[in-house]
Amino acid sequence: MLNSQGVDTISSIISPEGSLEVLSQHEVNRLHRTSKSGLHDLLRRCALAVLNCGNPTDDSLEILETYKDFDIEVLQQDRGIRLKITNAPAEAFVDGRMIRGIREHLSAVIRDIVYVYNEIQHHKRFDLSTAEGTTNAVFHILRKAGTLKPGRDPSLVVCWGGHSISREEYEYTKDVGYHLGLRDLDICTGCGPGAMKGPMKGANVAHAKQRRRDGRYLGVSEPGIIAAEAPNPIVNELVVMPDIEKRLEAFVRLGHGIVVFPGGVGTAEEILYLLGILLHPDNHEMQLPLIFTGPKSSEEYFHRIDEFLVYTLGEKVRKHYTIITGDPTQVARLMRKGIDEVTDFRRTHQDAFYYNWRLTIARDFQSTFEPTHAAMEALALHRNQPTHELAANLRRAFSGIVAGNVKEQGIRAIDKYGPFKLTAEPELMRRLDVLLSSFVVQGRMKLAGQDYVPCYILN
Repeated sequence: MLNSQGVDTISSIISPEGSLEVLSQHEVNRLHRTSKSGLHDLLRRCALAVLNCGNPTDDSLEILETYKDFDIEVLQQDRGIRLKITNAPAEAFVDGRMIRGIREHLSAVIRDIVYVYNEIQHHKRFDLSTAEGTTNAVFHILRKAGTLKPGRDPSLVVCWGGHSISREEYEYTKDVGYHLGLRDLDICTGCGPGAMKGPMKGANVAHAKQRRRDGRYLGVSEPGIIAAEAPNPIVNELVVMPDIEKRLEAFVRLGHGIVVFPGGVGTAEEILYLLGILLHPDNHEMQLPLIFTGPKSSEEYFHRIDEFLVYTLGEKVRKHYTIITGDPTQVARLMRKGIDEVTDFRRTHQDAFYYNWRLTIARDFQSTFEPTHAAMEALALHRNQPTHELAANLRRAFSGIVAGNVKEQGIRAIDKYGPFKLTAEPELMRRLDVLLSSFVVQGRMKLAGQDYVPCYILN
């Protein structure tokens, strides 16, 4: 049937898949109450994003406007729950039945949002104002989602990169994923399109060739991002963290190595987050291989990133990453070698393989940043401060631009109050302008074919 916007939709009642099948009566009651509470709007937005995964857009506000009539309700039954879906995107169904992978992702979204709301944010045992409490909360969310695998040797490669990349860059991410997969390595990404999908696709083929039947394609998202970057269909494990900071911490606690492909401000945010942590004195012995890579045509992109990092964080930052262009095989070989060294390091120090407890993460990188106009303008963007603090503030600046580009709340704030204003010392501002302008020219701010209007002004 057509909704009020003239878009084909389907209404249905479905059972959960992959999560929530076995519940106590108390859990059923709690889920039912939550679906009727103030949390309903968050559930609705995230569920719609998952169901809309076949449509190429990264504008969460546009999705909500297109499906104004969409709704989801948790129905209470003696044997568990069922999900009542009203006016959902028709692409999520085949002959009236919801696609199984989408049903799995939808169940995971509900599981994580409800668990965080009931057990983390409103539970006294988690003090989210402390570093220890936050790290413990991240651990419990990941454990609840089943992402911690204590019986496996280190193998998880986190792949970061843009959702808006060229076809050549996308094919390269698949090639890297393929060579990683041939070496028995698994893939973790932000779960969306572009550089988040390509490595999974390549690794999936390699795992099939190696007859590896337990390959992991782990997607880690958060409510604001998932609404703009729905999980790609290869993701077989999905976890939704409560905010961007806990999402980033999940990546670095779970991952045994990290590969960064070309991207935009979101990728720059991830790079600054990781390097700011690795530059902390407590982490000087930390084993975590980090490779920046792309096709030969991406050399200019990585030159700009490298130049900006050295100016802002110092020459010492280069010891933490290797840049390789045009050689997927070398990337995979180096990553395999690095993860073998991670395995030896953790075995020697009797550390867990599945969660990096040893990594020190300063509170500046854990504290939730709300990108309001006032908060963006107040950011301290100057070099007269400790390196890790500058990295944290630059990370926040890029996070705010991501919000203004693709997140519903950020888009609405820009529409109402105009672009975010960023203020920095002159030379840093010039270099920031060069970097951001290069992202715009290269089409890395929005999905291909979409005109980009900057959501920021540099003062």
